[in-house]
Amino acid sequence: MHSIKRTLLLALAAAISATAQPALTPIQDTLYRADGSRFNGTLFIKWNSFLAGDASNIATSNLALPIVNGVLRANLVPTTTASPASQYNITYNMNGIDQFTEVWAVPPSTLALRVRDVRVSQGSIVGPAPVTSPVQISDVTGLANELLIRPIRGAGFAIGRAAIINQAGQLDGVAGNLTDCVRVDGSSGPCSGSGSSGSQVFVDNETPAGTIDGVNTTFTLAFGPSPASSLQIVRNGLQLTQGVDYALSTRTITFFLGSAPVPGDILSASYRYGANLSDPSIGYGQVLCSSSGTTTGSASEQLLGTCSLPANFLGSGDRLEIRFQFGHSGAASSFTCEVRFGATSTVLRTAGTADSAFVGRVEIGIGQMGQTWDAQSWGAQLAQAAGAGSSAEDMTQLITVQFLGNVSGASGDTVSLKNFAVIRYPAQSNP
Repeated sequence: MHSIKRTLLLALAAAISATAQPALTPIQDTLYRADGSRFNGTLFIKWNSFLAGDASNIATSNLALPIVNGVLRANLVPTTTASPASQYNITYNMNGIDQFTEVWAVPPSTLALRVRDVRVSQGSIVGPAPVTSPVQISDVTGLANELLIRPIRGAGFAIGRAAIINQAGQLDGVAGNLTDCVRVDGSSGPCSGSGSSGSQVFVDNETPAGTIDGVNTTFTLAFGPSPASSLQIVRNGLQLTQGVDYALSTRTITFFLGSAPVPGDILSASYRYGANLSDPSIGYGQVLCSSSGTTTGSASEQLLGTCSLPANFLGSGDRLEIRFQFGHSGAASSFTCEVRFGATSTVLRTAGTADSAFVGRVEIGIGQMGQTWDAQSWGAQLAQAAGAGSSAEDMTQLITVQFLGNVSGASGDTVSLKNFAVIRYPAQSNP
């Protein structure tokens, strides 16, 4: 009888041991919102199946844990000792809206842990990382077609240039000088107007030359408008009509009978000119610098004046003219003058003690592969001399024209840059 009872007790103990609850780690904390109020909502806890450290088999499932007045109390099977390593995916929900998610890795503990003790960074996995693969273009609906119709870089693509679409539908940068104009076909060249060749210049609000007395009907413009239709005459704020109020002949404006401006009238003219080689009134030169310089009595070469030409300002076909006048005061020392184009010395001559002036000019032709220059200079007594040469200044960089001078000794004599001018003649085709 005793042996039967003993056998039954052992069997019952074995059954109870086999169905014992797995070890749990208590998690207790108080949750707050960013404004300091307590969190009220639901904590959704999800996990995949794993084998706990005490050999308990934990099935895949989830748990909805109410959070009232911020109080969190949960008991969870440890995951850090699980096989395979596992984790809990936590979602905080308030008023039916998911607020944020995080991942918990729970270690074995008989003492209550706080959320910070089990929280790991978002997406972190305790154990082997999940297997991931890149998203293919074909996985995104419509992406392949959108990529096919987008413009792509061509071989001529360049930063800081106007863009054109080449014959292959690709984006290229426009080639040419920075002062060129770009046409609708993507080609570039010297700017022109109304289909004519050459550079166009815009004149705004010029006051025509002529006497405003109610009798005089003839007024003159500084240049001949090209095309003639570009001329706009404004009288006291009202635009006049060519052929109705006045006639234009080259540079001459003739007002019709009864339209002669009277004292107090204000006339202004706006127009374009250039690109008309048959009009002798047009001056093509652009004065870039025109000024006087400084004076020196030094025996070492001194900078007396400069003219700076911006980077990419001069292009192939342009021509530059430099005119200069030096003066010498005193009769005790000879003096030397030099004119440089960038690093290239185009004029360097020494005049005698009795010479009072030294003048000359330099012309520089801008080519695609460099520059060619020629120079003439003479003094009040110094014989005329000419010279020519070539240079390779980088037109994509700032170019400085320099005027230098010095006397031969400290004698009280001085040399001065009396006046200089730098004139540009833009490249211009002749049809």
